[in-house]
Amino acid sequence: MARVLIVGAGVTGSLCAALLKRQTSRPLYLAVWDKAEDSGGRMTTASSPHNPRCTADLGAQYITCTPHYAKKHQRFYDELLAHGILRPLTSPIEGMVMKEGDCNFVAPQGISSIIKHYLKESGAEVYFRHRVTQISLRNDKWEVSKQTGPPEQFDLIVLTMPVPQILQLQGDITNCESVFAIYLPPGMGFL
Repeated sequence: MARVLIVGAGVTGSLCAALLKRQTSRPLYLAVWDKAEDSGGRMTTASSPHNPRCTADLGAQYITCTPHYAKKHQRFYDELLAHGILRPLTSPIEGMVMKEGDCNFVAPQGISSIIKHYLKESGAEVYFRHRVTQISLRNDKWEVSKQTGPPEQFDLIVLTMPVPQILQLQGDITNCESVFAIYLPPGMGFL
């Protein structure tokens, strides 16, 4: 059974995990590690410690679907709408610039509900407070070290954290071209 690690439990990492699950027919151990205490990355929803029903989205508060993204990724929007994770944004937002053909959506349970949906669908084992510090090649396996605990070995690693964090990693990864890293800069859109 292949062991795959996705580093980063934001939108890219969670969707990558779900797509791997959908597209892979053979048995797969899939783990997602994140340095934070919860999933979401730049799409985090925080709850009040005094009232869990009081939440605030920290980062993206709504999703814009442009005609370009609709052509390429409509099935993702349809899926999230069908599950009630997204709903059309019907109220105006002060200062919002609407372009012809754009559709805006909100996540009634918080923007991080998108990430939680894909993580659940992936069936991955998700670990928080797992800050990766080093990645080294050992006997054709990737040995991944974190701040605490023993290193673990994987057949494949997908890095979805921001580039500055990737550049801080130690080990063989610093000179290796076979590592696959995904990074979506802010403003590049959703899905």
